[in-house]
Amino acid sequence: MKIICIGRNYTEHAKELNNPVPSEPLIFLKPDSAYLQPRKPFFYPNFSKDIHYEGELVLKIGRNGRHIEQQFAHKYYDEFTVGIDFTARDLQKKLKEKGWPWEISKGFDGSAAIGTFIPFPKGEEPILYSLRKNGKTVQLGNTKDMIFHFDAIIAYVSQFFTLKMGDLIFTGTPAGVGPIAIGDRYEGYIGEKQVLKVKIL
Repeated sequence: MKIICIGRNYTEHAKELNNPVPSEPLIFLKPDSAYLQPRKPFFYPNFSKDIHYEGELVLKIGRNGRHIEQQFAHKYYDEFTVGIDFTARDLQKKLKEKGWPWEISKGFDGSAAIGTFIPFPKGEEPILYSLRKNGKTVQLGNTKDMIFHFDAIIAYVSQFFTLKMGDLIFTGTPAGVGPIAIGDRYEGYIGEKQVLKVKIL
């Protein structure tokens, strides 16, 4: 299983981190050991003092494919959920300043929290989703605000990586990211349906 992530896919999120808006999808990977199963807690690692949450829609690939044309990309996924891309922001900042790869700030164990997958509502877009922190909504996402939509992402990614059944694609986070703390509780919703629950320990 591959965990493929798209960075800076919402203009407002790029702005809040003072990053330029990309002209093509920005891709990074997480190892399968980053996968945090539904309803499992996230344990705050001792190598960082500034872990941030980034709530995102996550697609599950349902069939194998490579060099997929955008017009056919919708045939490669039929389930999705909300996930959290946990990021060690302090590590990421130091690594970027040195010009070094920053995978350890994104791909550490448990850094890809995954909700329960539900059927994708074909033809019912735009899709609204949200992330709540301790009962308060901190992120609101709308697929119409994505810079690169699902099909464009799949077409682009499949030029470089063969997509296989069970692969996951984090499709980018909207504005509103922020730090986590031990004791926090996070819930992810697609519309009014809760699909994600994570406690920080």
